[in-house]
Amino acid sequence: MLVVPFSYLLIARNPIRLRLLLPLSAARVTRLAMSTTPPAAAATISVEYAKSGRSTCKGCSEAIASGALRLGASARDPRGFDATKWYHVSCLPSSSHPLGPIESIKGFDSIKDHDREELRELEKNHKRGNTAVSPLEEPSPMKARIQTSSPAEGVPDKAHSMEDSKEGADKDLEGVKVHCMGESEEGAEKNLEEAKLPAGNRPIGPSISFSLSDIKKEYKDATLPAHWKVFDTVIFCEQEDGLHASSKIAAFDFDGCLAKTSVRRVGADQWSLQHKSILEKLQRLYNDGYKLVIFTNESNIERHKNKRQQAVDSKVGRLDNFIECVKAPIQVFIACGLGKGKNIPDDPYRKPNPGMWWLMAQHFNSGIEIDMDQSFYVGDAAGRDKDHSDADIKFAKAIGLKFHVPEEYFGC
Repeated sequence: MLVVPFSYLLIARNPIRLRLLLPLSAARVTRLAMSTTPPAAAATISVEYAKSGRSTCKGCSEAIASGALRLGASARDPRGFDATKWYHVSCLPSSSHPLGPIESIKGFDSIKDHDREELRELEKNHKRGNTAVSPLEEPSPMKARIQTSSPAEGVPDKAHSMEDSKEGADKDLEGVKVHCMGESEEGAEKNLEEAKLPAGNRPIGPSISFSLSDIKKEYKDATLPAHWKVFDTVIFCEQEDGLHASSKIAAFDFDGCLAKTSVRRVGADQWSLQHKSILEKLQRLYNDGYKLVIFTNESNIERHKNKRQQAVDSKVGRLDNFIECVKAPIQVFIACGLGKGKNIPDDPYRKPNPGMWWLMAQHFNSGIEIDMDQSFYVGDAAGRDKDHSDADIKFAKAIGLKFHVPEEYFGC
């Protein structure tokens, strides 16, 4: 079996419209479907009033207003947690998420009478139209797709959206070809071994081997909140409502950049905003289509073996509270490893090493190529006389990102 990392998906000229085509026999298609595609578990439907305006409907891709009635389809993610997709009531796809019995839906008893009637009517409509294919279920042409057949063979298309899931990296991809769906498709198919980066593209960095089985719920002997997970020596925050993959990345250090903290004080509440304009700036970036990402080192989690749980609770607690203060979703990566020392190898994820960035770019951005001209990184460790190190500026330089110090970027 050939394991193809997500970084290979970045070689296409238009990665958002990339398709991987497998010209296989019908027997091969059947065998692949049986051996590599586990049966999907039925989703559990729930109903509630949206707690904020940050969630996005998976049907129409529009925001769900705060207080609006929304339906959730929850299923077990392969990484070991329950993932919920939210929909406007009218956008729930009937064939993949059938309603009924309506009274058994979680939260049904807690909504208003007229909203209950609306759901009962929706259930009737779903039953009448359960043999039709909802247009909401048709795959978008703007999403990357993995096909297990060639169109010429007439075998039904098996497509998986990388926007909704990071599954698919461990598929058996013998004979994979890249199909660049640009303005012209003539001569677009190339074998992966022969494919070359288009002129002007930035290097995609070293390939990081990644498997869903590598995701853990604990960092060594320290437990994490449900929405935090571990990959290797990196603790990362699970995707929350409203966090979208983007070609535009606004990346930041945390301590000394976004938040005032002290190594002498521990606790989730032991922080304050570093600059007054931070909330407004981050909210504006999010509204302009940027994905907000925090890359932060925290070697105390590895170093303080006897106080590891305290160090974890303090760091992730501060980040959770900061994100709640910003009122915008933020993707977070915490490098817990140690820097190079006597008998200690250098951790590739610890800044200034760029491992956290490549982990995000290759496996946590839905296969979307990052526009380096519009993306940037802000950090306080710039090697100035007053700075504790030059880790941030070297981190940005290793990636090829534009770099700003906090005083410059936040206008202080």
